[in-house]
Amino acid sequence: MFENVGQVTNALAGQQYIATEEISTVMFLASQLGKPLLAEGPAGVGKTELAKAWAGAAGMPLIRLQCYEGLDESKALYEWEYAKQMLYTQLLRDKLSEILSATGTLAEAADRLGSEEDVFFSERFLLARPLLQAITSEKQVVLLIDEIDRADAEFEAFLLEILSDFQVSVPELGTIAAKHKPVVLLTSNNTRELSEALKRRCLYLFVDYPTHDAELQIVRSRVPEMSEKLASEAVQVVQSLRGLDLKKNPSVSETIDWAKALVMLNADGIDSKTLETTLTVLLKHESDVQKAKRALARGQGDDDFGRGSRGYGGTTRRNRWN
Repeated sequence: MFENVGQVTNALAGQQYIATEEISTVMFLASQLGKPLLAEGPAGVGKTELAKAWAGAAGMPLIRLQCYEGLDESKALYEWEYAKQMLYTQLLRDKLSEILSATGTLAEAADRLGSEEDVFFSERFLLARPLLQAITSEKQVVLLIDEIDRADAEFEAFLLEILSDFQVSVPELGTIAAKHKPVVLLTSNNTRELSEALKRRCLYLFVDYPTHDAELQIVRSRVPEMSEKLASEAVQVVQSLRGLDLKKNPSVSETIDWAKALVMLNADGIDSKTLETTLTVLLKHESDVQKAKRALARGQGDDDFGRGSRGYGGTTRRNRWN
């Protein structure tokens, strides 16, 4: 698919995903080795977007399994479509006399009914969920198992067979092996420790908040109508906010949302009023908003928070936030 790490970086950039050399290298190795990739890191740093970008870059469909507490095998793998089975039961009842008319003994009638019952648990009544969809797909897909740390340890253990052999067992049908081995990417926000057995089956990647320059590239890529000067100021404010020990740091997606908001407000720079009135685009907890406003109040001697070395885009202001 990709011959070197540089091609991966360029392909991801074509999907508006600015990848570090480490991200591109690990993605390249996961593709070449055919191993699942476990991407851990804070919420909102682009782990899910990485899977979407990889699918777009490789020209593969994306199948996503969103994990949550209480997720079980039936919701992730397959279910039987009971409504269709009940409809078939009615049809069978209507045809019963016709089916049994050619039988001479009770044993023959029982055998004939038994052959009809097998249809109840055939593929026509099987409702494939994301894991089975990925395994039975007619073409190779990217399988995103998102926020695996939200699922229970029991579900994590269930995944081991799939990640080891890329096959699943359906009691009524037997073992179903993958037609095309999917590219698997698991994400985790580190809300709980994952098992060693799961980690052993995966390549590992830690995705952190981007540097100033990387985040500026992201903003310029996603919000091209924003001036470079304003984009730099906005990124500097976000980077400074992340140094305030907040309950929830602004994510990269929230940086992009804020950049779009500033453009919609026709902002030329980030002054105190603009910053105060748009803080909730970046911060989603009142305690964080108040902490940011207190940090803002400590440096109200400047009228414009983005101009020169005394602005929020400059060194002096950055130090005051920390």
